[in-house]
Amino acid sequence: MQKSIAQLRIGEHAIITDFDSSVIPLKLIEMGCLPGNSVVLIQKAPLGDPLFLNINDSFLAIRIEMAKDIFTETTED
Repeated sequence: MQKSIAQLRIGEHAIITDFDSSVIPLKLIEMGCLPGNSVVLIQKAPLGDPLFLNINDSFLAIRIEMAKDIFTETTED
């Protein structure tokens, strides 16, 4: 099932399938936010924004508005 990173549950594993390149900054792409890379939602801030992620063993925090533009396919792991 395809969903955005913003829709993942804490601890849920997924693979990035697509993103809106006009919205995602180059720095995030350089840090591994690319199709085919794995992503795990580690934690959400108390008010739900930002999201703390593990993307291919790199930890980063992104705003929920940006996470809505990164699409994933969930995996069993």
